[in-house]
Amino acid sequence: MKLKEGFLLREVAGSNIVVPVGKAELDFGGMLTLNPVGAFIWNQLSEDTTEEKIVRAVLDAYEIDEATARRDTHAFLEKMRQRGLLED
Repeated sequence: MKLKEGFLLREVAGSNIVVPVGKAELDFGGMLTLNPVGAFIWNQLSEDTTEEKIVRAVLDAYEIDEATARRDTHAFLEKMRQRGLLED
């Protein structure tokens, strides 16, 4: 899975903002604000990856237990799927 084309992550005034560009701007119609972990996962999705690889990257980067990393990563990815931001 990876991010669909047409979305950029930008830091604006200390916040991580996902901005649609081009055709995605017309289809999406808005912006998303991500917390630091959300931005970290977003960056993992810049290349084709799996949920398991993302969970492992989160565990390596943050002091968090595996159950929480799995639950939160899965929830984030589901929200991205619902908003049409991921290609599986």
